Amino acid sequence: MTIIQPFTSDYDEFLRDESRSVGTASFIAFPETEDDVCAVLRELHAEGTPVTVQGSRTGLAAGAVPQGGCILNLSRMNRYLGMRRDEDGRFFLRVQPGITLMELNHALRKRSIPADGWDAASLEARQAFLDAPLHMFPTDPTETSASIGGMAACNASGARSYRYGAMRGHVSAVRLAIANGDMVSASRGQAMAHDGVLSLTAEGGRVIAAPLPSYAMPHAKCASGYYMMPAMDAVDVIVGSDGTLGVITELELELMDAPQSVWDVACFLPSEQHALDFVAQAHGIERAISIEYIDAAALDVLRERATGDVPLPPEGPCCCVSIEIGAEDDAAMESLETLMEALEQAGGDADATWVASTEAEREGQRVFRHAVPENVNRIIDERRRTYPHITKLGSDMSVPFDRLPDAVALYRSTLAREGLEAATWGHIGDAHLHVNILPRDMDEYARGKALFAEWAREITAMGGAVSAEHGVGKLKRDFLEIMYGEDAIREMARFKLAFDPKGQLGRGNFFSEELLGSLKS
Repeated sequence: MTIIQPFTSDYDEFLRDESRSVGTASFIAFPETEDDVCAVLRELHAEGTPVTVQGSRTGLAAGAVPQGGCILNLSRMNRYLGMRRDEDGRFFLRVQPGITLMELNHALRKRSIPADGWDAASLEARQAFLDAPLHMFPTDPTETSASIGGMAACNASGARSYRYGAMRGHVSAVRLAIANGDMVSASRGQAMAHDGVLSLTAEGGRVIAAPLPSYAMPHAKCASGYYMMPAMDAVDVIVGSDGTLGVITELELELMDAPQSVWDVACFLPSEQHALDFVAQAHGIERAISIEYIDAAALDVLRERATGDVPLPPEGPCCCVSIEIGAEDDAAMESLETLMEALEQAGGDADATWVASTEAEREGQRVFRHAVPENVNRIIDERRRTYPHITKLGSDMSVPFDRLPDAVALYRSTLAREGLEAATWGHIGDAHLHVNILPRDMDEYARGKALFAEWAREITAMGGAVSAEHGVGKLKRDFLEIMYGEDAIREMARFKLAFDPKGQLGRGNFFSEELLGSLKS
């Protein structure tokens, strides 16, 4: 019995994600098992029906927004499948892709991972996990309702990527359903590219020989297109592939020891230049987990609009650099003292600093940070009443750390030239800032979008990436060509078609229909 259903208005919410883009679909399916996924793909393959994979639809690049065909929503694939412990004592957890980050974090924190149907080896590893010190999964995008599969699809990261890196480095194995319904398994270290080709053998016997594109990856935080290295691991290219190579049906996640304590330190500085000077000094501080930034314009929004229990910044012009320190209390204090010395050298005031060492205090700082985008979004919602088609324009570009001052200078000079309102926050420790343009009418909206294309060219020239953590999806497809060039995009498309010869999967993500059509013919 097929689980594919005709698409009706009852499912309209599945036509959009957090990008606020809206698509179209003729069918929808909610598989619960890997076998369900394969059955759906086999049924759709004969006619070449497009398939758009979805998780929690928290993405900002429209990767989960369908362009016709069938939606394959994996939110019901939310089981924990097993666990193992390697010879070095590390724990690895196997999950279906529909589990959310919030659910995973809760299960790890409470040591309450469901073990229904697990084999004896997994149960033994689980018991060892319960007896061990607390573990965590370190990838932490702001939206904790994100699904684990969606996080893998766009190589998500978040604030703590400063210490721990992005999603890719914490996935040790995947199972991938390809377009014809066959399965591919990839475990780290077992399938490596060789002589310019990545070769994988599906369980049904089909050999996938995908020629590697020739472009070089930037030396910056990057979620822009396929991961490519001469001798790369198959796991690395599947993570970050935006649903264009196959459907991830299972992931094995490497867990990490959790810090014994985490302190949040919010430092206020008199100007953006002071903040940049401070970050340059703080960048090497031992035990820092994240280094985040909120600019003066964003703090002004809080002062004017925040309600309830949101802590407010000091009066007067200032920027905020927020740093997490993870260590035992004595070591955290040592790092804090070093941090305060750097702050005062950069022109900040240690007495105006917020230090949160308890969970309640840290929750107050989380509320403070999260209130910034929430209140900015309210501004846009108000303006949409007059101009329904405008949205906030949020950048997601990164540069090598030594080019951070150049990137900030680019943003400030061009925003001033265009007379556009903006608020900036984000992962300054990774030289990755989210500059959010707040258009006041459709003319400013158009000029803001044109400015993003200008930034993409300039950031690429600095050795940066057009998408650092949100993926490419459909909204940044043109930026991808700016970053890598037309020839490289054609090479990427040929790599995709080796997995998906009919171009069914992730229609519109990374590539235009015209390009895929020209290469298929």
